[in-house]
Amino acid sequence: MSADESGVLAPTRRRQAFRAGLSSGRIQRYVGAFTPLSVPLIEQAGFEGVYISGSVLAAERGLPDIGLTTASEVIGRGQEIAGMTTLPAFIDADTGFGEPSNVARTVTGLERAGLAGAHLEDQVNPKRCGHLDGKQVVSTEEMLRRVRAAVVARTDPEFVICARTDARAVEGFDAALERARAYADAGADLIFPEALRDLAEFEAFASALDVPILANMTEFGQSELFTTTQLADAGVSMVIYPVTLQRLAMGAIEASLSTLAEEGTQAELVPQMQTRARLYEVLRYADYSTFDADIFDFAVPGEH
Repeated sequence: MSADESGVLAPTRRRQAFRAGLSSGRIQRYVGAFTPLSVPLIEQAGFEGVYISGSVLAAERGLPDIGLTTASEVIGRGQEIAGMTTLPAFIDADTGFGEPSNVARTVTGLERAGLAGAHLEDQVNPKRCGHLDGKQVVSTEEMLRRVRAAVVARTDPEFVICARTDARAVEGFDAALERARAYADAGADLIFPEALRDLAEFEAFASALDVPILANMTEFGQSELFTTTQLADAGVSMVIYPVTLQRLAMGAIEASLSTLAEEGTQAELVPQMQTRARLYEVLRYADYSTFDADIFDFAVPGEH
């Protein structure tokens, strides 16, 4: 089985695809993977990339998004998800997990794990969800050290370094834009202005910067849920949907548990479920069974 057939492309090629997408003039849509199992579905649905959210990763572990996860947990999850797709995988690296030397080590680890890019933010460490009140940001100079450390640490120049600023909600729009300019000058390939209020603010960022910008369309946040057409018209190059799949899944789980508890059977829920046959298709059981019949000698069971 070739690398392409196995669903894994060389990391540099995926990083090149990421960069090509950002400069293509077409908005790039990156959907947050809830689990590795959800990754093939994102690819099959025709999206341009896969996103790994720090908030989702924390919630999977039963933790709030307040900087409790570690670099090794993030790198490990990133590797699991990147290995499930031919698409570029873009990951949330929070504040870089420490001082500039820690940032450098984080970037090195993410590169080795096969990620196409990562974003670092200018919040204090430990951080909190970007759409919560009470955020604090480090000085511009401190964030510049993080960005420069990331740029210097990468061994593949195609690896995308994205700088996120949370300053809009803390210092105001003008200060956030000035920070973004400085981060781009320090080598950031992509700017992530968190919690902008309206399309005019996105347009102002896109017009003022020489690097592409990213929009975070997270539900229940500070930003309105704009369409891809609206964002593209405002000059946005990339949009992420970080927690959408997790929220949908958790909503369905909660409702289904209520039904199971009340009815004493899951019978009426079966039509809503992914079938066993479809699960086996997503997991590519047949490919594994034919890969080497001398080693993997089993039949794919039919649906019961």
